Amino acid sequence: MKVFVYMKDPDTMHDAVQEAVKEEVQKLSLPADEAGALVKIKTEKECEKMARWFEYGEYLGVDFDTETMTAVVREQKR
Repeated sequence: MKVFVYMKDPDTMHDAVQEAVKEEVQKLSLPADEAGALVKIKTEKECEKMARWFEYGEYLGVDFDTETMTAVVREQKR
């Protein structure tokens, strides 16, 4: 069976990206103010890259196929 799921969560993508960026920036051992600025800049850049799959930064469409046991994230139409 093929099932399309359209999920909405306004904070999930941004929060996940921000956490990943924070982990990377911590490895640099920068002063707190520089680290904070870098986290903000890198988070926005990474979120822009992920916009390919997220509509408005919060909607994600996934096609599930229970026969082949696969899931595919749909690209958002621009």
